[in-house]
Amino acid sequence: MAVRSDLSKQEPYNLITYVDSAKLPTQFGMFQMNGFLERSTGKEHLALVYGKLDPSEPVLIRLHSECLTGDALFSARCDCGFQLAKAMENIVEKGSGVILYLRQEGRGIGLLNKIRAYHLQDDGADTVEANERLGFAADMRDYTFCKGMLGHLNIHSVNLMTNNPRKVNALIKAGINIAERVPLQEGNNPHNAGYLKTKANKLGHMFAADFIN
Repeated sequence: MAVRSDLSKQEPYNLITYVDSAKLPTQFGMFQMNGFLERSTGKEHLALVYGKLDPSEPVLIRLHSECLTGDALFSARCDCGFQLAKAMENIVEKGSGVILYLRQEGRGIGLLNKIRAYHLQDDGADTVEANERLGFAADMRDYTFCKGMLGHLNIHSVNLMTNNPRKVNALIKAGINIAERVPLQEGNNPHNAGYLKTKANKLGHMFAADFIN
């Protein structure tokens, strides 16, 4: 406890504050929901833990940025909700793991700007062009504080479910040890085919050829 107290005063552990935890029953299984506050922004983030974590082994995790439209409203114009469901299913199937649910809507531009970006996409822009026309970078997210969340859970090494090389690089830069990248290819449909191809062609997302063709 003394070591954890000392670490909580150092970066990146001092970037977040642990608040409380409670059970979260889901259609996939029973998770433990841990709440954190990001000090610099006031944003509230979650760590959903399933099963007993072994600190000596890489933990299966997903860093999932909030997508209200995909996660809660079942939108088919992105793959977010599909990925979240599959990640939770994979964790339960393995027996343990963690979802870090991060309040970084619209790759960090926020919900209302995301709607504006969607309007531009409706008029023909792709997802990167829409963000840039609004004056934003293609991806505004920051993952530095995630090490503090993982540290609180005593996680030292992860198997990361993602297709995004930028996310891999950001976590490595934040000092998070990635033992393995686990592909998470879900949700291809007629409404998001162009979106997925833009992810691959402009953002470097690693998809199997038969997934986006």
